[in-house]
Amino acid sequence: MVVVDYDASGSLVIPGVDGADAVVYNPGDIAWILTSTALVMIMTPGVALFYSGLLRRKNALSLLSLGMGVFSVASFQWFFWGYSLTFGAGGSKFIGTLENFGLMGVLEAESAGSTKLPAIVYAIYQSQFAALTPMIMLGATAERGRIGPALVFTFIWATIVYDPVACWTWAPNGWSFIMGTLDFAGGGPVHITSGVGALAYSIWLGKRKGYGTASLAYKPQNTTYVILGTVLLWFGWFGFNGGSALASNMRAAQAIFVTNVAAAVGGLTWMLLDYRLERKWSAVGFCSGAISGLVCITPGSGYVGTPASLAFGIIGAAACNYATKLKGIFRYDDALDIFATHGIGGMVGNVLTALFADSRVAGFDGFTEIPGGWINKNWVQLGYQVADTVAISAYAFCVTMILLVILDYVPGLSLRVSSEAELIGIDEAECGELAYDYVSIRRETDYTHHTMKSSGGSPAASVHEKTNGAVGSAEPAPNSRAATVADGEHHV
Repeated sequence: MVVVDYDASGSLVIPGVDGADAVVYNPGDIAWILTSTALVMIMTPGVALFYSGLLRRKNALSLLSLGMGVFSVASFQWFFWGYSLTFGAGGSKFIGTLENFGLMGVLEAESAGSTKLPAIVYAIYQSQFAALTPMIMLGATAERGRIGPALVFTFIWATIVYDPVACWTWAPNGWSFIMGTLDFAGGGPVHITSGVGALAYSIWLGKRKGYGTASLAYKPQNTTYVILGTVLLWFGWFGFNGGSALASNMRAAQAIFVTNVAAAVGGLTWMLLDYRLERKWSAVGFCSGAISGLVCITPGSGYVGTPASLAFGIIGAAACNYATKLKGIFRYDDALDIFATHGIGGMVGNVLTALFADSRVAGFDGFTEIPGGWINKNWVQLGYQVADTVAISAYAFCVTMILLVILDYVPGLSLRVSSEAELIGIDEAECGELAYDYVSIRRETDYTHHTMKSSGGSPAASVHEKTNGAVGSAEPAPNSRAATVADGEHHV
């Protein structure tokens, strides 16, 4: 039984065992981290909404469904052994132990992240990072990946990629942590692993049907989803970065401030770059830039001053914008530009942290001491950041690719849908449901039209009879890019 008491200030007091000193926790710190947990949780459906809005209508539901599935699988994996493999007591420099298997012994003891938090609070907070990361990566399944095998992949990938990298970076005995790498909120464990993993997944799955033709030159099916997803991500990122202070203090406030500034200038930067070419104020462009700024500021959010966050937003968004050209150069089909946004964004953020990390900002919490970055004339910090970036990128790419190859040859776990399934859409083929009912009506309309035309009947009359006149409002405008015809199929 856990004995909990309160002192005169209202702080939680856990009596020491065998003569040890009592442990005191501030309820305000606990409340902030639990709030941050909820903020980070909303990021996973935010990613799913963002991705769904960018797809074609016939695939819109699949990534929303996958998002909840991945969240559930990763949450279970974290409870089962993910936390223990990452922060388990007695772990090596590369991986934890199974001492805390099933969260055994994880309750009132001081956490691996901070003596200011009980282990159970730190565990639930970190579980949201573990759930978000594979969902970012699995946007690479867009329009051609199977859902079931992706869920199996999630459990294994979290175990052999995310958990070890998180251990290197945040566990007190992790090799990167000991070396002196500065990664406040997950530039490496979250963004580089997911971005590089998405690159591997995209390469192994192969290109979508119609790649390189006008059939894939479509506009996002629902820009409102893109904006809503961005809002949820921006909102949740305050807990993602601000909560990584692991206490309610001025360092948390500073982390939130630089996060907001980097997102804002990142969105404006990308939108201006797009305007330079198309003379349109693109909402999707703004959202892409905002997320790029958020990704880039993540590793440095607890180390840099507000003026430096401008550099993170501008440089991060510009780098990610130009990185979208890589898929054309190297001919891989990263449909949602996950590698460009999260992989490149995380790498750029790691490097910029070496330049702008300020020992004074880290000390805003009253106890953290670091040598800083180039601002503090600590030149070697760049070497640490680059070494960490290269190691994580290489490990994540190689292990992810090996896992994909193995799974794809396991009976029942082939990763890509059939050509027929890809043609009719992942929603109907994999989910048996549709995001929009008029997608099904539209398909019936097209089928009837072609049937009546070949038999000499009246397609107009047949279409009206088949749909009771309900199709007109669902048809895109004749000059809309949404009306693109791909391989004899109307784009839906």
